[in-house]
Amino acid sequence: MRKFRHWTPRYIYDRLGLMFYQRRHPNAPWLSRAMVEILGNWLKPGDRGLEWGSGRSTIWFAERAGYLVSVEHNPGWYQRVTAELKRKGLQNVEYHLCEEPRQYCSVAEKFPLGSFDFVLVDGEERDQCALAAISLVKPGGIVVVDNCNWYLPKDSRSPYSRKPCEGAYTEDWAVFWKQVEDWRHVWTTNGVFDTGLWVKPAWKDEPRQDLETPEQFSSQHHS
Repeated sequence: MRKFRHWTPRYIYDRLGLMFYQRRHPNAPWLSRAMVEILGNWLKPGDRGLEWGSGRSTIWFAERAGYLVSVEHNPGWYQRVTAELKRKGLQNVEYHLCEEPRQYCSVAEKFPLGSFDFVLVDGEERDQCALAAISLVKPGGIVVVDNCNWYLPKDSRSPYSRKPCEGAYTEDWAVFWKQVEDWRHVWTTNGVFDTGLWVKPAWKDEPRQDLETPEQFSSQHHS
């Protein structure tokens, strides 16, 4: 029964809301609704991005950014997304199938530091990919981590969230958490899972500012 402890009335309400949203937006990335809205306003046609973990997000990013590097570990899913990219005529995606963990993470080594305007961590080896994203994203760019509540400590109503007293999930996540502690960030939740976004400072000593709501984030970056 432990698996069903989180099935509270509030969780059921949140889950039904997520199902309704996904049915109305079948092409939206599997991120929180608030994060999808933020990214929809943030991305520019000339942006270059990298995502670990492909799917709906691959198509969605390719239709909004100038260039996307996508990394996938599942051959079947890779073929499915490849077919969809071809069907839509999207040719701005550099798509990598990397079945081995070391190969999966080492895609980062192919690119100079500061190569990307945005990096999404939403696949395998997330802690290592998140660490690599810190250097790969350019100043003023963003790092997005899906299901961040599973790995980073934060008070959240989503199931399986790590409490502040528990700390980060792994040592690598603890290093990531420490390295981005002074970055501006927004943490979003739909009550089922959380998605977080961190903005790399344009200069080293930019003061920390936690942005608790998508509205605060949008007003500061898209005034």
